[in-house]
Amino acid sequence: MLLSAQNSLTCAVLPSLRHLSASERISYLQWLPVHYRIPFKIATLTYKTLATCQPSYLYNLLQVYHPSRALRSSTQQLLHIPYMSTDFGWRAFSYSSPATWNSIPISIKNCSSLYSLKCHLKSCFIAQLTNN
Repeated sequence: MLLSAQNSLTCAVLPSLRHLSASERISYLQWLPVHYRIPFKIATLTYKTLATCQPSYLYNLLQVYHPSRALRSSTQQLLHIPYMSTDFGWRAFSYSSPATWNSIPISIKNCSSLYSLKCHLKSCFIAQLTNN
């Protein structure tokens, strides 16, 4: 449903390029498909929450991962992913936010501003799109 809405919107935005396929119009506009847009939004919200410690109700759901001994992963700025056994639990912010955050490269996590993070994250997702 969401994908068809995005495809229809590309026709409205680019009426002169109706001869192109929906995926070609989306890439022309440099829009992220819906299945990449969701992790993009979660990652930007996580960055804002970690950078400002606000809102407190979201910040309290995030826990920095502290390994019990010195590991290479201790420099990766990882978040602790709580155990969830249901699909409903996997959709919760307390699970999806750390899972998404831990999946992005450290160079993107170290961005100095939200704008920079968004640009690098979008580039990373578009690169994943072209590789698939």
